[in-house]
Amino acid sequence: MPVIVVANPKGGVGKSTLATNVAGWLARQGQAVMLGDVDRQQSARQWLSLRPPQLPRISGWEIDAEHIVRPPKGTSFVVLDTPAGLHGKRLDAVLKIADKLLIPLQPSLFDIQATHAFLQALQSHKRADTIEMGLVGMRVKDHTHANQHLHEFVSTLPLPLIGDLRDTQNYVHLAARGLTLWDVAPGRVERDLVQWQAILHWLQR
Repeated sequence: MPVIVVANPKGGVGKSTLATNVAGWLARQGQAVMLGDVDRQQSARQWLSLRPPQLPRISGWEIDAEHIVRPPKGTSFVVLDTPAGLHGKRLDAVLKIADKLLIPLQPSLFDIQATHAFLQALQSHKRADTIEMGLVGMRVKDHTHANQHLHEFVSTLPLPLIGDLRDTQNYVHLAARGLTLWDVAPGRVERDLVQWQAILHWLQR
């Protein structure tokens, strides 16, 4: 089964937002989805505990961060949320099972610097050629210098920017109730659903 990893060593960059919404979309497609959480804060696990039982099911995956193994049989997709500071043996363990790697980053100098170092580590990893990797801009505000700097930075990288997600409270309000964009009326989150189309296309390739 495909394993989609969401990773960036910078904290607060939107990893859990990205991971939960990817899982929510897969579940809405009728897939048997497991959401794993290697983050010590257990953000994804807490989000699952809030999820209403009548919605498409997303199973939790209990993981030992030091010894990550393949998930149980019967799973169609795995989405793995990872902690800040991911490196060394933990990074090796995550990349060992990854098929796709989503790297969220925000348009700030600190995020860009941390992401640049992380990408260098990824590119030198022995599994780099076997994992499809893509960048996702998070909390992006159009027509700002920060957004311009982000796109200038991304243009120098060997990885594609597969989508930008705007700075909106929609994600905050939905997460507080264990929901995703695909669990509410499309008209409420129309702009956000449009932004996700390129990301979903990349996931389905």
